[in-house]
Amino acid sequence: MSIRTPIARARNHGSAKAGVHHWWMQRVTAIALVPLVVWFVVSLLTLVGQPHAAFAGWVANPLVAALLLALIIATFYHAAIGMQVVWEDYIHGHMTRIVVDLVTKGVLALLALLAILAILRLAL
Repeated sequence: MSIRTPIARARNHGSAKAGVHHWWMQRVTAIALVPLVVWFVVSLLTLVGQPHAAFAGWVANPLVAALLLALIIATFYHAAIGMQVVWEDYIHGHMTRIVVDLVTKGVLALLALLAILAILRLAL
């Protein structure tokens, strides 16, 4: 028999506050990605067969560069949130889950940074 109170036993088993924000951010990024991906695909289809200079000129447009940056940020943030949910559901070891989640977020952050730098290099 334990002398610990129910609240003491429940501590460090997750927060009841962060889940709603996490859920909402996943939905918000998904909704934001729909028009961004449609715009991106349609724009790329108009550039098929064009030389590299045409693509570089397209990215140099400030509106296009801003939309590309929004696409990258939303995509990688959405991926990080989604992968965190997968790790929470399927990795049962606490420390293993933390390490895998940190490595995943680190790799995604590095890839996002590389994509952002590539866009800024073309845009500026």
